[in-house]
Amino acid sequence: MEMEARRQNNNKGTEVEESTVDWKGRPSNPNKHGGMKAAVFVLGLQAFEIMAIAAVGNNLITYVINEMHFSLSNSANIVTNFIGTVFLLALLGGYLSDSFLGSFWTMLIFGFVELSGFILLSVQAHLPQLKPPKCNMVTDSENCEEAKGFKASIFFLALYLVAIGSGCVKPNMIAHGADQFDQSNPKQSKKLSSYFNAAYFAFSTGELVALTVLVWVQTHSGMDVGFGVSAAAMALGLFGVVSGTLYYRNKRPQGSIFTPIAQVFVAAMLKRKQICPSNPQMLHGLNQNNVPNDSGSVFLTQRFRFLDKACIKVEDGTNKKESPWRLCTVTQVEQVKVLISVVPIFACTIIFNTILAQLQTFSVQQGSAMNNKLTKNFHVPPASLQSIPYIMLVILVPLYDKFFVPFARKYTGHESGISPLQRIGFGLFLATFSMISAALMEKKRRDSALDSGKTLSIFSITPQFLIFGLSEMFTAVGLIEFFYKQSLKGMQAFLTAMTYCSYSFGFYLSSLLVSFVNKVTSSSSNRGWLSENDLSTKTGLIFSTGC
Repeated sequence: MEMEARRQNNNKGTEVEESTVDWKGRPSNPNKHGGMKAAVFVLGLQAFEIMAIAAVGNNLITYVINEMHFSLSNSANIVTNFIGTVFLLALLGGYLSDSFLGSFWTMLIFGFVELSGFILLSVQAHLPQLKPPKCNMVTDSENCEEAKGFKASIFFLALYLVAIGSGCVKPNMIAHGADQFDQSNPKQSKKLSSYFNAAYFAFSTGELVALTVLVWVQTHSGMDVGFGVSAAAMALGLFGVVSGTLYYRNKRPQGSIFTPIAQVFVAAMLKRKQICPSNPQMLHGLNQNNVPNDSGSVFLTQRFRFLDKACIKVEDGTNKKESPWRLCTVTQVEQVKVLISVVPIFACTIIFNTILAQLQTFSVQQGSAMNNKLTKNFHVPPASLQSIPYIMLVILVPLYDKFFVPFARKYTGHESGISPLQRIGFGLFLATFSMISAALMEKKRRDSALDSGKTLSIFSITPQFLIFGLSEMFTAVGLIEFFYKQSLKGMQAFLTAMTYCSYSFGFYLSSLLVSFVNKVTSSSSNRGWLSENDLSTKTGLIFSTGC
């Protein structure tokens, strides 16, 4: 809460706007550059990019099992490791953007890397020579040939080209769009809050199209056509973001963002025996108002005071200037303090994303074991189940921004209606009920299949998706807004990447849980509760309770 209060105080006229430039490197013009007219091009890329990768990721487990012939548990781990890698590589994208390339060029370069991955996936799915011979993994899995050697290499190369590209693009879409608004301007600051909601609306729209239209295409026209449509969607997004070049205000890269952080820790360690002065004005880089000379956006705080030792000037009788590895500014130290302070917020969302991983893998397979007939001639693709929350969200997100935020703002005085931390906390609370619903329904489904041979309707598991979708609207948007608005100059893309890194740890934890459960429950006659391709077998596990 201290961070939140300090950030609000900083915005009351003390924050100095970082210099921004146009596409030619000239100072940007507020009348020509930035604002929602520029951000809308980035929102377009976000919608198309998530449309492309969601269509691949959410139906990938079906492709890996039916076409690559991996077992259910291995397929689940391949999917969760892939998605986990996407989000982990967001840190690389944030680092390259803030340090060297800038958000626009990072988006563009790695957007084409992602596009090449989609094209290679489509080519492999289309050519029989690049896949194992066809067979039925449900009825004849023992005789199915698993993809190995060159065929597996092509698959994983394509998959991880997508992962590298998407991972580096994701944080920069959010950061570049948010960079179009000047936080020191109260009107622009309110529009920034609306931008984060608009970004989630674009995300939800892309997910909805992916989980309905593109998954239907994959199911009825083949995965090769589906992957090809993903490639086309990504190409459209890149074309759109390039079209907005003349309207962008761009933040210059700051050089290596890790060097100033490392300098603080090294200097504090070297001066660990020094005593912090009682008068804070004796610290390097602090003026008479206890405000750093080189920045008006941070103030000296009492947290992690051992780091303040990095600002102590050593009087040795000479005028020799100390190395930046021995003497740091208060601004450097305070930014490191902020970075340390956000780690607990980051950590508390890891389990939340483990739940998301379970919904995107085992819940899809769970739907495959249920009655998916909607009419006599129309069957609902299991992967499209995840479209249910997004149908709700494309309606709720605009209503939230249009009505709830102004209403809450009257009572809280907060530009976002409620603070990002409150939004995150409420979302995490809701996620608990998603897993309770999933566990109860899975028990009912298995008991019905084993005891009476009846197959429940696929729509029976919609509550767990609805609850989690509502939870994600609060948690995901609150997390991105919270991290972006921290007063770390030149690190907005990297901090935004930290929100995606939380997804990564959640998906890796999901893989670890699956492997752990299989190892603990395996025996000489049983490979483990989650090794069976048919979730209705007696060795199956009520997977949701494992979360």
